[in-house]
Amino acid sequence: GMPRRYSNYPDLLVSWNIVSSIGSMISLFSVILFMIIIWDSFTSKRLMIFNTNFAMIEWIQNFPPMEHSYSEIPSILNK
Repeated sequence: GMPRRYSNYPDLLVSWNIVSSIGSMISLFSVILFMIIIWDSFTSKRLMIFNTNFAMIEWIQNFPPMEHSYSEIPSILNK
């Protein structure tokens, strides 16, 4: 971090102060954009793009799966 409580920085630290300030602005912009995306996802009523049937074996088991849930590896049969 940059040293605090100094009235002026040495000329050697000016470039690092600029880099730190740019990084702070990028972080601020990212948080604002994240909040806008979250707000938009709650307020908009969009249709689902992928409306698949979640009846495959991966979706049937509990999450997280219980320890030692299977005595053997489940077999998958073709229809």
